[in-house]
Amino acid sequence: MAIPIRNSVFDKIKEEKSLTDVDLYKILLKNEFEIPNAKFNKILLDLEILGLIKVSWITKDERRIEVVEIEKEVDKIEEQNKETMEKDYEASFPGFDK
Repeated sequence: MAIPIRNSVFDKIKEEKSLTDVDLYKILLKNEFEIPNAKFNKILLDLEILGLIKVSWITKDERRIEVVEIEKEVDKIEEQNKETMEKDYEASFPGFDK
C-alpha cells in the first residue's frame, strides 16, 4: 500500500516547521519525489484547505509555508469539575488531612 504523496509532502513540511516553496521543492527532489509544478501547487492548496498548513506570499515568485499549530481550548467548567472530583476522591480516604 503506497503512502499518498500529499502525506509525504506534509511530513517534510512538519519536519522543517517553516520553509519556502522553493526549499520544499528542492527537498522533495532530493528525496526522489519528482512532482510536476501544477500537482505541487494542488498539494499545497489541498493541505491549506484541510487547515494543516498556512501559505503566504513572500515575493512574487516565492511563498512561505508553515505548519498550523492547533491550540486546544480549555473548558473552564470542565476543568473545575475535574479538580472537584480529584479533591473528593482524595478526601474519601480515611485519615486524609489537608
